Amino acid sequence: MIVEIIDPYSHLLHSKLYSSEGRFTFTAHSPGDYRICLSSNSSAWFGGELLVGVLVFYSSPQRVHLDIGVGDHAQNYAEIASREKLSDLQLRVRQLLDQVEMISKDQSFQRVREEYFRDLSESTNRRVTWWSIAQFILLVIIGIWQMRHLRSFFQAKKLV
Repeated sequence: MIVEIIDPYSHLLHSKLYSSEGRFTFTAHSPGDYRICLSSNSSAWFGGELLVGVLVFYSSPQRVHLDIGVGDHAQNYAEIASREKLSDLQLRVRQLLDQVEMISKDQSFQRVREEYFRDLSESTNRRVTWWSIAQFILLVIIGIWQMRHLRSFFQAKKLV
């Protein structure tokens, strides 16, 4: 199975050929929609149907199970502890540092969202203000035209 991850700017972040089982992780460095493409060079992958999280095919059934972890859940700390030979205290410090980093990234993301929506609100406010001014000017012009028209009408009828 070939796994490709494409960021919101259409840059390829990850592309790797996996065996029948595998695991991969990646960190999203910018906000937006990421695409995860799973493909195979096997002909058994064609002609099947797609179910939520599981791909089932009729010719030779294959399954793909996706567990998507976000933040803390994306890291396997037991595996990290055994691989790097960390004590319980060192592992807990690593977890806390990862949580602090995750909170910092979340705050940065919220800042970006707030900036985007503030710009959107200010743009909408500006448009509404100009539209209101245009309506006011149009109403004044129509009012002046109506008064002049009525005055000329009454003068033509010799009522004034």
